[in-house]
Amino acid sequence: MEQIPLTIHSKGGAYRFTVEVARTPQEQERGLMFRQAVDPDKGMIIFPQPQPQIANVWMKNVLIPLDMIFIRANGTIARIEANAVPLSLDPVSSGEPVIAVLELAGGRTTELGIAANDKVDWPH
Repeated sequence: MEQIPLTIHSKGGAYRFTVEVARTPQEQERGLMFRQAVDPDKGMIIFPQPQPQIANVWMKNVLIPLDMIFIRANGTIARIEANAVPLSLDPVSSGEPVIAVLELAGGRTTELGIAANDKVDWPH
């Protein structure tokens, strides 16, 4: 899977990550399923798309908590679902049209002070 640099610009500073990009339907379906951990400076972009749309994500077969960051077309964070519950089949919605969902290790957004309306930059 392709890996790219990604930076989140927050009040506390610029936080850099290396993220996998789930572009194909198969990559998107698998996401971070069955992983035992996600390194603090790693993550995954799922559902990258040119046109914004409502995104619904679930945690089926995801064994660890994740922070889900829903990204608007202008690169700002629409909302964050912190510490999404492992193995849950309940959908987590973006609540508004977005172009991507960034998944990080559970708790990272709180730890770094990342919040709604912060800016996400990545090559896309």
